[in-house]
Amino acid sequence: MIEFKEVGKRYSNGYEALQHINLTIGQGEFVAIIGLSGAGKSTLIRTINRMHDITQGKLTVDGTDVMSLHGKSLREFRRRIGMIFQSFNLITRTTVIKNVLTAFVPELPWWRATLGIFTKEEKMKALEALDQMGILDKAFVRADQLSGGQQQRVALARTLAQNPQIILADEPVASLDPVTAKQVMDDFQRINRDMNITVLINIHHVELALQYATRVIGIRAGEIVYDGPAAQVDQAVLDSIYQGSQEEPA
Repeated sequence: MIEFKEVGKRYSNGYEALQHINLTIGQGEFVAIIGLSGAGKSTLIRTINRMHDITQGKLTVDGTDVMSLHGKSLREFRRRIGMIFQSFNLITRTTVIKNVLTAFVPELPWWRATLGIFTKEEKMKALEALDQMGILDKAFVRADQLSGGQQQRVALARTLAQNPQIILADEPVASLDPVTAKQVMDDFQRINRDMNITVLINIHHVELALQYATRVIGIRAGEIVYDGPAAQVDQAVLDSIYQGSQEEPA
């Protein structure tokens, strides 16, 4: 369970990205976070794995105070949380399986990490993750030879190899065409449903958010203005989230 209590985030330049965030997210939920560019969507999900530190309030994951973690305990905590980015974050000049194997690097002795030495068990886990994403046949293809959708599936396979309890996704389909975006959202939905992994997606496309998520959180200027079932999001709710903006929800 993820719990925010009066969480705030103020950057060093004085900008308040988050204000008075109170949220509880249960295991196995599929949550979409929507709002204008700069509303605080990315900051919100990046506080969960300590990519950004909160400056006010308390944030806990399964009862653990995230801000109390340092060094090894923080690294171990992050192993439970997968992170998917818009830009895929792959090593494009190497093979797909080597990209997935990087999921194990934080746990390796320094000499194995430096030399790129992996056990048979680790390689089998990587292949299994690729099989789960339907791209086992691409295991020995260079990542830069794949389509955008296939590269995002490699990123998902790398995350699954960590055996995460939570997956955070920061605009994971923003760079994909509409057909491929739906295919990748299908993957997130299947992972959530079949593996009971909590999925939090920061997404600009409202239509996809409402189609795939069971719960929607709307953020405006760093504050939550809607938190409820996707099925109850109507035009009035969207107006409250995108109030006074020329930016149209996609």
